[in-house]
Amino acid sequence: MIKIDGSEGEGGGQILRTSLSLSMITGEPVHFKNTRAGRKKPGLMRQHLTCVRAAAEISGAEVVGAELGAMELMFRPNSVKPGNYQFAIGTAGATTLVAQTILPALMVGEKPSKITLEGGTHNMQCPSLEFLTEAFLPQIAKMGVGAKVLLERRGFHPVGGGRWALEISPVKDLNQIELLKRGPRRSLDAEILVSQLGTSIAKREAKVIARALKMDDPAINIVEDTHALGPGNALQVFARFDHVTEVFTGLGKLGVQAETIAKRLGKATNRYLNSKAAVGHYLADQLLLPMALAGGGRFTTMRPSLHTMTNIATIQKFLDVTISVDEGENGLWTIEIKK
Repeated sequence: MIKIDGSEGEGGGQILRTSLSLSMITGEPVHFKNTRAGRKKPGLMRQHLTCVRAAAEISGAEVVGAELGAMELMFRPNSVKPGNYQFAIGTAGATTLVAQTILPALMVGEKPSKITLEGGTHNMQCPSLEFLTEAFLPQIAKMGVGAKVLLERRGFHPVGGGRWALEISPVKDLNQIELLKRGPRRSLDAEILVSQLGTSIAKREAKVIARALKMDDPAINIVEDTHALGPGNALQVFARFDHVTEVFTGLGKLGVQAETIAKRLGKATNRYLNSKAAVGHYLADQLLLPMALAGGGRFTTMRPSLHTMTNIATIQKFLDVTISVDEGENGLWTIEIKK
């Protein structure tokens, strides 16, 4: 049994999600303690509990301690069973994080699966649905995995109510990939989503992000979402290159000016654009697990976050791989996975 201390490193939910994924794949049971000890509200929140229950359902796992607020958990998986599944968080919690937990186990199976998820699609400090479709899934497609997102309805905090499905066509042996250079830039554009708020907020954000990134008006698309169940605002920038697309997201928040959100997003985007890194912080974190499952891979990134370093340490508890993190010139880092 592998013991996981959730207070180590970044101390958040990524330790839980990565461990659940690899427990299902390797068949190794896991004993979690101090789950999410580094958070203001430690223990299992609703979205983390959904991750546990989803992993348990698709792997027929025996679980002890799966309760709201629990900091200790036992997870004993059986075999992963492809199929059609549906999981509802019950709040505006991040559905993309639930998908992140169960996708690795289903993408290396022998039969297709379809996962329907309900909850939030655009959450603070979580990958947005567009990040999944535009940045992450195209990279695992290079590894041989087919994954298609079917959006029915977006869900914003605090109402949630989003609903979407992920169709997965698995591959037995993942291809190894490298992402050392972005390649030439194809486009830089932005999309601003607003639900039940009118377009004035979006227009203010558009003005600021256009100035920050030197974008023309036609490169910014304002979308009024008439299907979401509650109010919401998401500003997203898509930086498309020959070998990679990066997605940067800023979410509207009560009490924070639209201009402030756009300024922050502009700075984050420019940090990436002004570097020579192939991938940004979030995609770097996401690529580690599939590359480790493939037995190898390399990519360049900016200075790795504590989140990424914690994910590396977690992966190495389950898989016999070496993950090196090397600093090069001009703030460029290379992360390499080897068996």
